[in-house]
Amino acid sequence: MKEVIYRVRVEFGDCDPARIVWFPNFFRWIDAASRQFFVECGVPSWTETEKTLGVIGTPLVDTQARFIQSATYGDLLSFHVGIAEWRGKSFVQRYRVTRGDELIMECDEVRIFAAHREGGGIRAVPIPAEIRRLCE
Repeated sequence: MKEVIYRVRVEFGDCDPARIVWFPNFFRWIDAASRQFFVECGVPSWTETEKTLGVIGTPLVDTQARFIQSATYGDLLSFHVGIAEWRGKSFVQRYRVTRGDELIMECDEVRIFAAHREGGGIRAVPIPAEIRRLCE
């Protein structure tokens, strides 16, 4: 599995009054790590893939997370991200969040490759072979 590491320095404003990272921030960072994974694999911007492949992005359809340790301001977190499983129209993106060698969080997300649906909304489309090739 190809792995990309996305790093975040926790700021004071990322924390709750107990100085612990407010949990939704992990999901904001995970979303950024997801996009960074594709960028580092050589996938063009979603604006470009919409023009060439009809793909507007990879929206989230399911998530499962496990928090192991807390994090606080000043911590440097590394989000290790890769594709754990390719499916027909979806894939499982796996994240391991560490602070140094210490595991902070694990998360699996199921995402789809999406295109606009005629008449409005979005629909899942088969994973483009060229994107899969870049990311394996």
